Amino acid sequence: QCPGVRSLGIDTTSTKKEAEMIRVATLNDAAAILKIYTPYILKTAITFEYQVPTPPSFQQRLTKTLLTHPWLVYEHEGQVAGYAYANFYNEREAYQWTTVSSAYVDEDYRSRGFGKILYTRLFEILKHQGFRNVYALITLPNDPSVRYHERHGFERFAICEKVGYKMDRWWDVGWWRLA
Repeated sequence: QCPGVRSLGIDTTSTKKEAEMIRVATLNDAAAILKIYTPYILKTAITFEYQVPTPPSFQQRLTKTLLTHPWLVYEHEGQVAGYAYANFYNEREAYQWTTVSSAYVDEDYRSRGFGKILYTRLFEILKHQGFRNVYALITLPNDPSVRYHERHGFERFAICEKVGYKMDRWWDVGWWRLA
């Protein structure tokens, strides 16, 4: 569990409908989260991972993140339809108040507003936890992700050119910060 969410008593289960829920991810969600993430790894340059993590390594990633940062899932009719999380910007201690956010929605559930709901709740939690800066790194070009982040109040402040190589080409990465 995420200590910051528990200690602040933030309700992560409020929903629009009984069959929908936003909650803190658990190790039991790792397989469902990995199922959502896998197509992004294999079919896109949205993430720079080349190989799909093994289930045990992904559980370790989830466990490590939840020690200090929130990782939320959107559950729709009993299925994990999307997730959003924050993670270390840099592991050096002085950076502890700065974080990087990400959100992924299952291909079958896109354009239903689940990502918006997840990000809104994630940012509420990060604010309560005292984070000062929230960044998003976006592989470019990626107009849908740029629009998504800018609708949530992010502003672009840097572009690193040709920093990632995947799918037989070099990619730029844009940095956005939550204003």
